[in-house]
Amino acid sequence: MRRRPGIGGLQTAAAARDQYRLLGENVAKLRTDLMKEQLSTFKSQLEDFARKHKNDIRKNPAFRSQFHEMCAKVGVDPLASNKGFWAELLGIGDFYYEIGVQIVDICLATRPINGGLINLEELCKILSQRRKGAREAVSEDDCLRAISKLKVLGSGFEVISVGKRKLVRSVPTELKKDHNEILELSQAQGFVTVEEVEKRLSWSTGRATDALETLLDEGLAMIDDGHRDGKRRYWFPCVSSVSSFVASEAL
Repeated sequence: MRRRPGIGGLQTAAAARDQYRLLGENVAKLRTDLMKEQLSTFKSQLEDFARKHKNDIRKNPAFRSQFHEMCAKVGVDPLASNKGFWAELLGIGDFYYEIGVQIVDICLATRPINGGLINLEELCKILSQRRKGAREAVSEDDCLRAISKLKVLGSGFEVISVGKRKLVRSVPTELKKDHNEILELSQAQGFVTVEEVEKRLSWSTGRATDALETLLDEGLAMIDDGHRDGKRRYWFPCVSSVSSFVASEAL
């Protein structure tokens, strides 16, 4: 017959559990303190690196992108505020604020043509043309970082992926799956026809027409009825430059 442990045995077991718990807490605290110390050291080294290479960070887009990746790994966001060490040393906050304002201006200027959806590559190209006299070159990575800060405006600024392309949306339009599939299909030529959508996506005429007309109503498509084959073409400026549409009109 198994004997139950006495009061003394229970107290000993409880004391042992308390000791193990305290030991575990002490080890966890030591690890946390060590990580904090290492993080603090790394941040200090990051600041020294920024002082030493501030001109490269300002002028070289690739170098600037790598610097941002280093910052992200230790939880430092140089864009979080225009005040403090990073802004004073690098002027990064002002740089991205300036780019953000210019991006908003470009999106507003092109909205009557593309309905508020513009190809990121084309946006960067227009931005670079506007900034020819600026000291700092601008990369797609810079544009993406500036756009991420525009979300606070609450007016729909965000980057969406359609197929292999990234599009910048500046209006709160919600694209459905059918619309995304048509935009992805249109990337090959910049336009689609109802017949092409039916054939390539295996849709009915009604489904294809409804989705295309919705995109047209939203201002994301332009129609072209001037071709000899009599087929209406739906052009999408967000995946093709306006110059492509104009060139087709001349054919």
